[in-house]
Amino acid sequence: MSTFSAVFFPAAAGWGAAEVDAADAATIDDLADAVRDAAGAVDPGAADGTMLLFLEADDEWFGVLRVDDRAEPRVFLSDTRSVHDHPVAALFLESGTITAPEQVEGTGQKPGSRPGGDGALLADLGTPAEELLALTTAEGALPADVLAELAERAGFADHFDALRI
Repeated sequence: MSTFSAVFFPAAAGWGAAEVDAADAATIDDLADAVRDAAGAVDPGAADGTMLLFLEADDEWFGVLRVDDRAEPRVFLSDTRSVHDHPVAALFLESGTITAPEQVEGTGQKPGSRPGGDGALLADLGTPAEELLALTTAEGALPADVLAELAERAGFADHFDALRI
């Protein structure tokens, strides 16, 4: 499975960005520490501010993890079914704001796609909760396209595009 993961953070000259290896995280706190470490390696002051981790896996789902200073991480997943198939998405369950949908045993059916988590985590960065949900659930919306829109609204689209290539 191909996964994109990068952190974006306010820096002296606008926004900073860095790739993050999320695969080794065993807990959501490990993931938040990886975000802080990646941001701090680029800008030492960044690890004490707002940091956003954008995750996307095979254009099937996306996740956003927000770390503000040393506060508990806030999360959003575009498709909560991903917690059953992807270890990094499963870490988002630890936030307490996402509930894993039940698998339908023995029928081969999967539960319907639904977003979960803190829809307001980007409200101060140009995307209120209702707009995040609308973007996420729009017919034909691809996760990478939604993340690009979120980056545009927050003001770091150039950094997102540079890391996405």
